[in-house]
Amino acid sequence: MRSICLRLVTVTSEVKKKYKLKGLTLEELKDYFIGIGEQKFRGKQLFNWMYNHLSTDFDDMLNFPKDLRNKLKDHANLISLSIVDSKVSTETGTKKFVFQTEDGNKIESVVIPEERRNTLCVSTQVGCPLDCKFCATGLMGYTKNLSSGEIFDQYLLAAQDLGKDKLTNIVYMGMGEPLLNFESTVKSLKIFSEEITSGINLKKITVSTAGISPKIIELADLNLKVKIALSLHSCFEDIRSKIMPINKKYPLKESIEAVKYYAKKTGTRITFEYIMLKNLNDRNEDLNALIKLSRAIPSKINVIPFNSLKHMNPSGFSAELEPTPKKEIEAFVQNLRNNDVTVLVRFTQGDDIAAACGQLAIKY
Repeated sequence: MRSICLRLVTVTSEVKKKYKLKGLTLEELKDYFIGIGEQKFRGKQLFNWMYNHLSTDFDDMLNFPKDLRNKLKDHANLISLSIVDSKVSTETGTKKFVFQTEDGNKIESVVIPEERRNTLCVSTQVGCPLDCKFCATGLMGYTKNLSSGEIFDQYLLAAQDLGKDKLTNIVYMGMGEPLLNFESTVKSLKIFSEEITSGINLKKITVSTAGISPKIIELADLNLKVKIALSLHSCFEDIRSKIMPINKKYPLKESIEAVKYYAKKTGTRITFEYIMLKNLNDRNEDLNALIKLSRAIPSKINVIPFNSLKHMNPSGFSAELEPTPKKEIEAFVQNLRNNDVTVLVRFTQGDDIAAACGQLAIKY
């Protein structure tokens, strides 16, 4: 009986120690193979299978000897997420995926169809610690950071479902603050940056941040040249602090200086995201402040109608928020354009399945 128990303990220990390969960079995969007594070039081969061919089965890898495939199956994993649900908007064709991590947490990702592109919105955290008052993810709270593999596998599973060639863009604008999960976010970007990883390159990827200024500068210095979107929503410190508590730690002034540095260092144009909130950020003074800001930094403004949070039963200030009426948004946008500001309006897509901007959340 004692020997059976010992064998069970050994088996359990082996299962727990299965190595998670998904999320490793090219150099890390080369080091992994050296570490298990194999040749270094196998790392590049495995990278190609995981991130280019999007394989989740070692038996696909016919350029690996059978004994190596069996060795990998015994000691390593190739997938970090599973699809547990999906919904498609009958109005816009927007598709929302609910993914589950190996430890049982759930996250949401969204594919947004447009005339010339299909954009995948990925999550970087389970929930979010920032508590932005207009965002459903903030209302659900924060559980954990996602690994780089869990970030990449949102792309893998969506691409397998829809077709790899159909996904043209990725935005890190789902659940969570990417720059508070800096290491995993950067590792996933490095994976996409490799020439072997076909399909999506960094020019088609945007990372959205609420303004974690030290990390914006750090990302700029990595020279990945990914696009940055600053979740702006007000040009005034007091209003921004009211709707985005993170502004108290990283004031807007610091964030603006950080994105100025980012634009200069990388040669990319900054996107300012701007959710329109009735009587909060849709006044003449807000309009003038945006015009002034756009002249100071190479940028464009994404104007976003406020999407309902009713599915989260919000309380307090979140429950008081109202959208700026459509006609007023149109006039606001036209005034910006009349002053040579580049403006895009991100029309609501997927609100019938709680998949629109600011609506992603898992209710436990």
